[in-house]
Amino acid sequence: MKQLKKAYISLGSNSGEKLYNLQTAVSLLRERAGTVTKVSQVYQTPSWGFEADDFLNACIALDTELHPQELLEILLNIEKSLGRVRSDQKGYQSRSIDLDILFYDREIIDETDLRIPHPQLEKRRFVLQPLADIAPDLLHPVLNKTTSELLEACPDTSTLERTSMVLHSSIHNFSKFNYVAIEGNIGAGKTTLSTMISGDFNGKLLLEQFADNPFLPRFYEDKDRYAFPLEMSFLAERYQQFVNDSTQKDLFKSFMVSDYDIYKSLIFARVTLQDEEFKLYRRLFNIMYKDITKPDIYVYLYQSTERLLENIRKRGRSYEQQIAPEYLKDINRAYLDFIKTQPELNALIIDITELDFVKNPQDYQHIIDEIHLFSDKQ
Repeated sequence: MKQLKKAYISLGSNSGEKLYNLQTAVSLLRERAGTVTKVSQVYQTPSWGFEADDFLNACIALDTELHPQELLEILLNIEKSLGRVRSDQKGYQSRSIDLDILFYDREIIDETDLRIPHPQLEKRRFVLQPLADIAPDLLHPVLNKTTSELLEACPDTSTLERTSMVLHSSIHNFSKFNYVAIEGNIGAGKTTLSTMISGDFNGKLLLEQFADNPFLPRFYEDKDRYAFPLEMSFLAERYQQFVNDSTQKDLFKSFMVSDYDIYKSLIFARVTLQDEEFKLYRRLFNIMYKDITKPDIYVYLYQSTERLLENIRKRGRSYEQQIAPEYLKDINRAYLDFIKTQPELNALIIDITELDFVKNPQDYQHIIDEIHLFSDKQ
């Protein structure tokens, strides 16, 4: 069995469908060269050394069994398949894709067609910045400096713009689902994640409408008085919205994804209502629930109470700022208890306390991978 080696590869494109070119290159590297373990942010960068359209640049980390020359051959074949034509013309040129081996473990290679570490990478900010995203402490075996140190000392003054584009280390097809529900406590990030998944995988997005509920601010001021009208109004709103949105098919969307499941009404009601109120509430809920589309997979985003409070503070909704930690703990407990008693729900709990899927593509990819891995096991 061959030993795995860690390679770092830079990707760039400034012609054609740039993001498509980068993503296709990542996918082909995964198929032909090894396991893509990390993917950097995508940066928009000015052309370097010549006048042309801006580039999109990124870096990946790759675990591979291939020898350096074998890996180089794979890179050249991928470039060719994506339309890059190398010529004998001197100087830099626009290209649909540019793939370079930056490092291959700690090896130093100086051959006619391959030099590792990549020559002059320390002078190129468009290489160092995405590399620093995924390997800030990687030590250059010749210069004996880390990526972060090289970036700090880089003489290149080009301005790089970090984009919101995301490259995926693996591609998943959400079209195998009919409906995915993303759930979580207050401030867990369920709306953000649902929106990202919808945009990246062509899903119909269903978002809970709550901003205009007149009972919500009053509830946080006086829970005993406003709990029942609040929960009843939420139930009516969620039911009407979900039935309307889920029955209106969109032929151009592959699946549905929502930032709530209608069952959350019962979970919150169990926490907020008195026993007699809850019994009445549940009778009405059961009547409505029979007509509701059930999710193929129910994803619960778990976060610690401390992280939830931090998120709530950051998003700045005035009526949420007085939410007590005990209330969030009760909600978390209610969700987990509910999931334990509903084995048919296909519920997946993902602890995202230490993740930042908005800022870190690797964390986002981890969640996507978890959803599909769980689904494949069902």
